[in-house]
Amino acid sequence: MLHLDAEAVHAGLPWPDLVEALRLAHAARSKPDATTAIFDAPDGSGDQFVNLTAWSGGRSIAVKLVGVFPDNPSRALPEPSIQGLVALFDGATGRPLMTCDGAALTYRKTAADSALGAALLSRPDAEVLAIAGAGGLAPFVAEAIAAVRPVRRILIWNRTRPRAEAMARTLRGPGREVTVIDDLDAALPEADIISAVTMATAPVIRGRYLKPGAHVDLIGAYLPTMREADAETVRRAGRMFCDHRAGFAASGDGAAPVAEGLVTGPEADLFDLCTGRHPGRSSREEITVFKNCGGGHLDLFTAERLYQHQAATHGRLGLDA
Repeated sequence: MLHLDAEAVHAGLPWPDLVEALRLAHAARSKPDATTAIFDAPDGSGDQFVNLTAWSGGRSIAVKLVGVFPDNPSRALPEPSIQGLVALFDGATGRPLMTCDGAALTYRKTAADSALGAALLSRPDAEVLAIAGAGGLAPFVAEAIAAVRPVRRILIWNRTRPRAEAMARTLRGPGREVTVIDDLDAALPEADIISAVTMATAPVIRGRYLKPGAHVDLIGAYLPTMREADAETVRRAGRMFCDHRAGFAASGDGAAPVAEGLVTGPEADLFDLCTGRHPGRSSREEITVFKNCGGGHLDLFTAERLYQHQAATHGRLGLDA
Protein backbone atom coordinates (compact mmCIF):
# COMPACT_ATOMS: atom_id res chain seq x y z
CA MET A 1 0.00 0.00 0.00
CA LEU A 2 1.18 3.47 -0.87
CA HIS A 3 2.15 5.97 1.86
CA LEU A 4 2.95 9.63 1.14
CA ASP A 5 4.68 11.94 3.60
CA ALA A 6 3.95 15.66 3.90
CA GLU A 7 6.45 16.66 1.22
CA ALA A 8 4.94 14.21 -1.26
CA VAL A 9 1.41 15.40 -0.46
CA HIS A 10 2.28 19.03 -1.17
CA ALA A 11 4.17 18.09 -4.34
CA GLY A 12 1.32 15.92 -5.58
CA LEU A 13 -1.39 18.56 -5.19
CA PRO A 14 -0.37 21.72 -7.12
CA TRP A 15 -2.93 24.47 -6.67
CA PRO A 16 -4.44 24.88 -10.15
CA ASP A 17 -4.74 21.11 -10.50
CA LEU A 18 -6.34 20.61 -7.08
CA VAL A 19 -8.79 23.52 -7.39
CA GLU A 20 -9.93 22.21 -10.78
CA ALA A 21 -10.27 18.69 -9.36
CA LEU A 22 -12.50 20.02 -6.58
CA ARG A 23 -14.58 21.95 -9.09
CA LEU A 24 -15.09 18.86 -11.24
CA ALA A 25 -15.94 16.70 -8.23
CA HIS A 26 -18.58 19.19 -7.05
CA ALA A 27 -19.98 19.51 -10.58
CA ALA A 28 -20.21 15.81 -11.31
CA ARG A 29 -21.17 14.25 -8.00
CA SER A 30 -23.48 14.70 -5.04
CA LYS A 31 -22.00 15.14 -1.57
CA PRO A 32 -20.62 11.83 -0.25
CA ASP A 33 -22.04 10.47 2.99
CA ALA A 34 -19.85 11.80 5.79
CA THR A 35 -19.60 11.61 9.56
CA THR A 36 -17.43 13.47 12.07
CA ALA A 37 -16.54 12.41 15.61
CA ILE A 38 -14.65 14.78 17.91
CA PHE A 39 -13.16 13.48 21.14
CA ASP A 40 -12.11 15.91 23.88
CA ALA A 41 -9.12 15.09 26.07
CA PRO A 42 -10.21 13.47 29.35
CA ASP A 43 -7.95 15.81 31.33
CA GLY A 44 -9.77 18.95 30.15
CA SER A 45 -6.64 20.32 28.48
CA GLY A 46 -8.48 21.35 25.32
CA ASP A 47 -6.69 18.78 23.19
CA GLN A 48 -8.90 16.96 20.69
CA PHE A 49 -8.85 13.94 18.44
CA VAL A 50 -10.97 14.08 15.30
CA ASN A 51 -12.24 11.27 13.09
CA LEU A 52 -13.82 12.17 9.74
CA THR A 53 -15.13 9.49 7.38
CA ALA A 54 -16.60 10.03 3.90
CA TRP A 55 -17.94 7.37 1.52
CA SER A 56 -18.71 8.07 -2.13
CA GLY A 57 -20.94 5.25 -3.37
CA GLY A 58 -18.94 2.38 -4.80
CA ARG A 59 -16.08 4.72 -5.67
CA SER A 60 -13.96 5.43 -2.59
CA ILE A 61 -13.84 5.86 1.17
CA ALA A 62 -11.61 8.35 3.01
CA VAL A 63 -10.92 8.32 6.73
CA LYS A 64 -9.02 11.14 8.43
CA LEU A 65 -7.59 10.72 11.92
CA VAL A 66 -6.16 13.94 13.31
CA GLY A 67 -4.97 15.09 16.71
CA VAL A 68 -5.34 18.78 17.58
CA PHE A 69 -2.96 19.68 20.41
CA PRO A 70 -2.67 23.50 20.58
CA ASP A 71 0.22 23.54 23.10
CA ASN A 72 2.50 21.29 21.05
CA PRO A 73 4.59 24.13 19.53
CA SER A 74 5.53 25.38 23.02
CA ARG A 75 6.74 22.01 24.32
CA ALA A 76 10.38 21.50 25.24
CA LEU A 77 10.59 19.40 22.08
CA PRO A 78 8.14 21.28 19.81
CA GLU A 79 5.73 19.40 17.59
CA PRO A 80 3.05 20.64 15.16
CA SER A 81 -0.30 21.37 16.77
CA ILE A 82 -2.12 19.31 14.12
CA GLN A 83 -0.90 15.82 13.22
CA GLY A 84 -2.52 12.75 11.76
CA LEU A 85 -3.11 10.73 8.64
CA VAL A 86 -5.67 10.13 5.90
CA ALA A 87 -6.43 6.67 4.56
CA LEU A 88 -8.07 6.07 1.18
CA PHE A 89 -9.93 2.84 0.40
CA ASP A 90 -11.61 1.38 -2.66
CA GLY A 91 -15.33 2.08 -2.14
CA ALA A 92 -16.44 -1.08 -3.93
CA THR A 93 -14.21 -3.64 -2.21
CA GLY A 94 -12.80 -1.90 0.89
CA ARG A 95 -9.24 -2.48 -0.35
CA PRO A 96 -6.72 -0.05 1.21
CA LEU A 97 -5.19 2.15 -1.49
CA MET A 98 -3.14 4.84 0.22
CA THR A 99 -2.26 6.57 3.46
CA CYS A 100 -0.81 10.06 3.62
CA ASP A 101 0.13 12.83 6.03
CA GLY A 102 -3.12 14.21 7.45
CA ALA A 103 -1.96 17.72 8.32
CA ALA A 104 -0.52 18.34 4.85
CA LEU A 105 -3.65 17.08 3.13
CA THR A 106 -5.81 19.19 5.47
CA TYR A 107 -3.82 22.34 4.68
CA ARG A 108 -4.05 21.59 0.98
CA LYS A 109 -7.78 20.83 0.81
CA THR A 110 -8.79 23.70 3.12
CA ALA A 111 -6.84 26.26 1.11
CA ALA A 112 -8.10 24.87 -2.19
CA ASP A 113 -11.67 24.98 -0.87
CA SER A 114 -11.32 28.73 -0.26
CA ALA A 115 -9.56 29.19 -3.60
CA LEU A 116 -12.45 27.49 -5.39
CA GLY A 117 -14.86 29.81 -3.57
CA ALA A 118 -12.75 32.79 -4.67
CA ALA A 119 -12.59 31.53 -8.26
CA LEU A 120 -16.38 31.29 -8.38
CA LEU A 121 -17.34 34.41 -6.40
CA SER A 122 -14.58 37.05 -6.39
CA ARG A 123 -14.05 39.53 -9.19
CA PRO A 124 -11.78 38.10 -11.90
CA ASP A 125 -9.48 41.13 -11.67
CA ALA A 126 -8.92 40.85 -7.90
CA GLU A 127 -5.34 41.95 -7.23
CA VAL A 128 -5.14 42.79 -3.52
CA LEU A 129 -5.46 39.99 -0.97
CA ALA A 130 -5.67 40.65 2.77
CA ILE A 131 -5.03 37.75 5.14
CA ALA A 132 -6.16 37.91 8.77
CA GLY A 133 -4.13 35.38 10.72
CA ALA A 134 -0.64 33.95 10.27
CA GLY A 135 -0.93 30.41 11.57
CA GLY A 136 0.17 27.27 9.76
CA LEU A 137 -2.72 27.29 7.27
CA ALA A 138 -2.54 30.97 6.29
CA PRO A 139 0.35 30.87 3.79
CA PHE A 140 -1.28 27.97 1.95
CA VAL A 141 -4.49 29.99 1.66
CA ALA A 142 -2.56 32.93 0.21
CA GLU A 143 -0.78 30.75 -2.35
CA ALA A 144 -3.97 28.93 -3.36
CA ILE A 145 -5.95 32.12 -3.93
CA ALA A 146 -3.02 33.66 -5.82
CA ALA A 147 -3.18 30.64 -8.13
CA VAL A 148 -6.74 31.48 -9.23
CA ARG A 149 -6.66 35.28 -9.18
CA PRO A 150 -4.04 37.82 -10.42
CA VAL A 151 -2.90 38.72 -6.89
CA ARG A 152 -0.09 41.31 -6.90
CA ARG A 153 -0.29 42.55 -3.31
CA ILE A 154 -0.75 40.55 -0.12
CA LEU A 155 -1.46 42.32 3.18
CA ILE A 156 -0.94 40.22 6.33
CA TRP A 157 -2.42 41.02 9.71
CA ASN A 158 -1.94 38.97 12.85
CA ARG A 159 -2.39 39.66 16.55
CA THR A 160 1.33 39.07 17.02
CA ARG A 161 3.46 40.83 14.41
CA PRO A 162 6.49 38.45 14.40
CA ARG A 163 4.39 35.58 13.06
CA ALA A 164 3.04 37.82 10.31
CA GLU A 165 6.58 38.87 9.40
CA ALA A 166 7.71 35.25 9.24
CA MET A 167 4.79 34.43 6.94
CA ALA A 168 5.56 37.42 4.73
CA ARG A 169 9.09 36.15 4.16
CA THR A 170 7.74 32.85 2.81
CA LEU A 171 5.35 34.56 0.38
CA ARG A 172 7.54 37.24 -1.17
CA GLY A 173 8.56 36.67 -4.75
CA PRO A 174 8.85 38.26 -8.19
CA GLY A 175 5.82 40.34 -9.12
CA ARG A 176 4.31 40.11 -5.66
CA GLU A 177 4.39 42.75 -2.93
CA VAL A 178 3.85 41.38 0.57
CA THR A 179 3.29 43.77 3.49
CA VAL A 180 2.70 43.22 7.19
CA ILE A 181 0.01 45.55 8.53
CA ASP A 182 -0.89 46.53 12.09
CA ASP A 183 -4.38 47.90 11.37
CA LEU A 184 -6.73 45.53 9.56
CA ASP A 185 -9.55 48.08 9.44
CA ALA A 186 -7.32 50.49 7.51
CA ALA A 187 -6.43 47.78 4.99
CA LEU A 188 -9.96 46.56 4.25
CA PRO A 189 -10.86 49.42 1.86
CA GLU A 190 -7.92 48.35 -0.32
CA ALA A 191 -8.59 44.62 -0.37
CA ASP A 192 -10.35 42.84 -3.23
CA ILE A 193 -10.31 39.55 -1.29
CA ILE A 194 -10.15 39.17 2.48
CA SER A 195 -9.40 35.75 3.94
CA ALA A 196 -9.78 35.21 7.68
CA VAL A 197 -7.78 32.29 9.09
CA THR A 198 -8.13 32.91 12.81
CA MET A 199 -9.39 31.45 16.07
CA ALA A 200 -11.32 34.65 16.80
CA THR A 201 -14.30 34.62 19.13
CA ALA A 202 -15.15 38.23 18.23
CA PRO A 203 -15.25 39.59 14.65
CA VAL A 204 -12.00 40.82 13.12
CA ILE A 205 -13.60 41.85 9.80
CA ARG A 206 -15.81 44.93 10.08
CA GLY A 207 -18.18 45.30 7.18
CA ARG A 208 -18.33 49.08 7.14
CA TYR A 209 -14.74 49.20 5.84
CA LEU A 210 -15.20 46.78 2.91
CA LYS A 211 -14.91 48.17 -0.61
CA PRO A 212 -17.73 47.53 -3.10
CA GLY A 213 -17.07 44.28 -4.95
CA ALA A 214 -14.95 42.72 -2.20
CA HIS A 215 -14.98 38.99 -1.56
CA VAL A 216 -14.84 37.81 2.07
CA ASP A 217 -13.53 34.31 2.76
CA LEU A 218 -14.17 32.98 6.28
CA ILE A 219 -12.17 29.91 7.28
CA GLY A 220 -12.05 29.97 11.08
CA ALA A 221 -15.08 30.12 13.40
CA TYR A 222 -15.71 26.39 13.16
CA LEU A 223 -17.53 26.48 16.50
CA PRO A 224 -20.77 28.39 17.24
CA THR A 225 -18.90 30.44 19.85
CA MET A 226 -16.42 31.78 17.27
CA ARG A 227 -16.89 34.53 14.68
CA GLU A 228 -14.65 36.31 12.16
CA ALA A 229 -17.01 38.75 10.37
CA ASP A 230 -19.46 41.15 11.97
CA ALA A 231 -23.15 41.63 11.23
CA GLU A 232 -22.46 44.62 8.97
CA THR A 233 -20.40 42.40 6.66
CA VAL A 234 -23.40 40.13 6.10
CA ARG A 235 -25.85 43.04 6.00
CA ARG A 236 -23.92 44.69 3.18
CA ALA A 237 -23.58 41.42 1.29
CA GLY A 238 -27.25 40.54 1.72
CA ARG A 239 -26.56 36.82 1.37
CA MET A 240 -23.93 34.19 2.13
CA PHE A 241 -22.35 31.30 0.27
CA CYS A 242 -20.63 28.20 1.68
CA ASP A 243 -18.87 25.02 0.62
CA HIS A 244 -21.68 22.73 1.85
CA ARG A 245 -24.96 23.46 3.56
CA ALA A 246 -24.71 20.90 6.35
CA GLY A 247 -21.69 22.61 7.91
CA PHE A 248 -23.05 26.16 7.77
CA ALA A 249 -25.22 26.15 10.91
CA ALA A 250 -22.46 24.58 13.02
CA SER A 251 -20.12 27.52 12.48
CA GLY A 252 -20.26 30.85 14.28
CA ASP A 253 -20.22 32.78 11.02
CA GLY A 254 -23.23 30.78 9.87
CA ALA A 255 -25.23 30.43 13.07
CA ALA A 256 -24.90 34.05 14.24
CA PRO A 257 -26.22 35.77 11.07
CA VAL A 258 -29.15 33.33 11.02
CA ALA A 259 -29.93 34.05 14.68
CA GLU A 260 -29.70 37.79 13.98
CA GLY A 261 -32.18 37.49 11.11
CA LEU A 262 -29.66 38.66 8.51
CA VAL A 263 -29.97 35.50 6.42
CA THR A 264 -32.10 32.36 6.63
CA GLY A 265 -29.20 30.16 5.57
CA PRO A 266 -26.68 29.92 2.75
CA GLU A 267 -27.76 31.24 -0.63
CA ALA A 268 -25.86 28.46 -2.38
CA ASP A 269 -23.01 26.02 -1.80
CA LEU A 270 -20.19 24.77 -4.00
CA PHE A 271 -22.38 22.00 -5.43
CA ASP A 272 -24.89 24.64 -6.57
CA LEU A 273 -22.18 26.93 -7.94
CA CYS A 274 -20.13 24.27 -9.72
CA THR A 275 -23.16 22.69 -11.41
CA GLY A 276 -24.47 26.08 -12.50
CA ARG A 277 -27.65 25.80 -10.43
CA HIS A 278 -26.71 29.20 -9.00
CA PRO A 279 -24.90 31.92 -10.98
CA GLY A 280 -22.91 33.27 -7.99
CA ARG A 281 -21.87 36.93 -8.05
CA SER A 282 -24.54 39.19 -9.53
CA SER A 283 -22.50 42.35 -10.21
CA ARG A 284 -19.04 43.88 -9.93
CA GLU A 285 -20.20 45.95 -6.96
CA GLU A 286 -21.66 43.06 -4.95
CA ILE A 287 -19.88 42.05 -1.74
CA THR A 288 -19.70 38.26 -1.56
CA VAL A 289 -19.21 36.24 1.62
CA PHE A 290 -18.06 32.60 1.52
CA LYS A 291 -17.97 30.36 4.60
CA ASN A 292 -15.39 27.59 4.37
CA CYS A 293 -16.85 24.87 6.61
CA GLY A 294 -14.60 22.00 5.58
CA GLY A 295 -15.78 18.42 5.86
CA GLY A 296 -14.84 14.83 5.18
CA HIS A 297 -16.11 14.96 1.60
CA LEU A 298 -13.38 17.47 0.78
CA ASP A 299 -10.75 15.18 2.30
CA LEU A 300 -12.12 12.41 0.08
CA PHE A 301 -12.06 14.53 -3.10
CA THR A 302 -8.51 15.66 -2.29
CA ALA A 303 -7.23 12.19 -1.42
CA GLU A 304 -8.70 10.86 -4.66
CA ARG A 305 -6.88 13.53 -6.65
CA LEU A 306 -3.62 12.78 -4.85
CA TYR A 307 -3.96 9.08 -5.63
CA GLN A 308 -4.75 9.85 -9.28
CA HIS A 309 -1.62 12.00 -9.44
CA GLN A 310 0.47 9.12 -8.16
CA ALA A 311 -1.11 6.83 -10.76
CA ALA A 312 -0.29 9.28 -13.54
CA THR A 313 3.31 9.86 -12.46
CA HIS A 314 4.30 6.43 -11.12
CA GLY A 315 2.09 4.02 -13.02
CA ARG A 316 -0.07 2.93 -10.10
CA LEU A 317 -3.70 1.93 -10.54
CA GLY A 318 -5.76 5.12 -10.16
CA LEU A 319 -9.38 5.96 -9.64
CA ASP A 320 -11.36 7.05 -12.68
CA ALA A 321 -11.36 10.81 -13.21
